[in-house]
Amino acid sequence: MSKPSFESLKLKKELVNGIFAHGFEEPSSIQQQAIPAILTGKDTICQAQSGTGKTATFAIAALQQLDESIKSTQILIMSPTRELALQSHAVVTSIGQRMNFRTHYFVGGGEVSEDVEALNGGVQIAVGTPGRIVHMITNGKLKCNEMKMIIIDEADEMLQRGFAEQLVQIFKCTPKNAQVVLVSATMPKEVLEITNDIMNDPIKILVKEDELTLDGIRQYQVVLQEEWKVSTLLDIFKVVSVSQAVVFCNAVNRVKALYEALIQKDFACAQIHSDMDQAERNKVMDLFRKGEHRILIATNVIARGIDVQNVSLVINYDIPKSPETYLHRIGRSGRFGRKGFAINFVTERDQELLKTIQEKFSTKIDAMPTDLSKLI
Repeated sequence: MSKPSFESLKLKKELVNGIFAHGFEEPSSIQQQAIPAILTGKDTICQAQSGTGKTATFAIAALQQLDESIKSTQILIMSPTRELALQSHAVVTSIGQRMNFRTHYFVGGGEVSEDVEALNGGVQIAVGTPGRIVHMITNGKLKCNEMKMIIIDEADEMLQRGFAEQLVQIFKCTPKNAQVVLVSATMPKEVLEITNDIMNDPIKILVKEDELTLDGIRQYQVVLQEEWKVSTLLDIFKVVSVSQAVVFCNAVNRVKALYEALIQKDFACAQIHSDMDQAERNKVMDLFRKGEHRILIATNVIARGIDVQNVSLVINYDIPKSPETYLHRIGRSGRFGRKGFAINFVTERDQELLKTIQEKFSTKIDAMPTDLSKLI
């Protein structure tokens, strides 16, 4: 059997050149399955594990469908957070580097005047968060009459939370025959039921939930009391040498408190959460991607889809409330087949949560070995 290749997907020559320039050599499993499905023009639901190349999947399909000669907005890509929208925009720009098209991202916190200026100059691929997209459409700035593809990233989050109302508004303004593509790592049953309202007999590329185990990510737990967490964290970083790590807390005030506690102990780290303004958040992520910060303390604002190549360790300082969030968080490590590991701080009240996570994903979270230096 011949090896899968991007050429065999019958893509535009400039697009294939851009894919190689972006650094991809051959398509991942989800790319092999989902790109041809999306290119049929039918509505598509595409679910696969974190770190398998989903962003590039929809970016490649969108760029293939784009008519570069039509200067109006043809493709809309929506994400639940500004960070993810920026990342999607960066991937589209990079993969499309050999093509001639205009893209712009529309997110809250950005200058409305810049968005309007971009639209006046012609934006063929619009990437953004639902709030700002609604704002641009209702103000008559973002015209939808030529739109042929609507991509909803992290669809489980987008269809469950406060975004549903905004999506309804957007769908009212976009052509009925526009193709809808949903992308996510997890697709709970209740979300799949909602898709019946916005999709027409979609092609479903679904990974079975029990296959959403986190292969290649070793998972450990430390049973402790709340007041021991800071010293335990410092002990781990003294012994374990990782290039980069993310420490997740469940709330903004928890991130701030942990950041302050570590800084007081002269421990170098950075923080990111929704209380920071967008420029600040972008700067932190940019420096983290460049490797300037080794440790990032975060809320779930970056739990989904953010790809930083060197993250090999995720610490759940607080155990997340939902199993899906756990999957997304620890999927930050071990991306694209690299080895990673996760350490969970488990207090007495977290025991049930951890049990649910292990059962749901048929996974085992072992007690952390006493000799930490052997972990990596």
